[in-house]
Amino acid sequence: MSPRRFNISHPFGPADLRLGYTLPSGGIPLLEAAKSILLILTALFPIVNPLGGSPVFLALTRDYPCPMRRILARQVALNSFILLIASFLIGTHILHFFGISIPVVQVGGGLIVISNGWTMLKSKEQVDRGAEVQKKVNLDDVFRSAFYPLTLPLTVGPGSISMAITLGANEPHHLGPNFLAILAAVIGSALVAVSIYICYAFADRLAAIIGESGMSIILRLSSFLLVCIGVQIFWNGASALLRSLPAAGR
Repeated sequence: MSPRRFNISHPFGPADLRLGYTLPSGGIPLLEAAKSILLILTALFPIVNPLGGSPVFLALTRDYPCPMRRILARQVALNSFILLIASFLIGTHILHFFGISIPVVQVGGGLIVISNGWTMLKSKEQVDRGAEVQKKVNLDDVFRSAFYPLTLPLTVGPGSISMAITLGANEPHHLGPNFLAILAAVIGSALVAVSIYICYAFADRLAAIIGESGMSIILRLSSFLLVCIGVQIFWNGASALLRSLPAAGR
């Protein structure tokens, strides 16, 4: 039996884990959808990193009453879901409009993800993530600050958006065999949004339970995983570009 080949059109490798898959004969749709949901969570959760962002959110909203903090956390989670799913659904159309190929997106997105992961890995204090925006949040414009800066760029930044676009780059976005892939993207983004709400709404309790050392461990592990994901995305895109060179020279 020949070794199983990887489809490099998807940044993570195995063809049966790629978004926009075509179900094989005898395949179980729910199982394939579950694989795509797991892929989306694995890719987006370390970048969004709601556990690491919860101390920052708590620091920026420390003067808010608890009910107001939870309302704000719900709004941030909703904004994050809209940004992620919009990036997934319309990212391909934007790429086509500018004439950008999928391998180029993989190379560029991989470099951004590597940079974000490396910065997080080398950072000394996660609270530094919100130092620039802390003074922009005040009690008079709570809901206006829910989008900027609490959602963008504190929670969903360029790395998260580029990852969502990369994940959706292979999706043909039409109803049919790929409907489950689109549904998986919606469910995966919704689960990320739910994790954002839980971590932000209960940031005070989470900080007391996990502690500073626990937060640091979670941050380092997530950062390392993020670097590895970025390298994989970059390599798949670069290998596709390298394979196209001989054909271009003929």
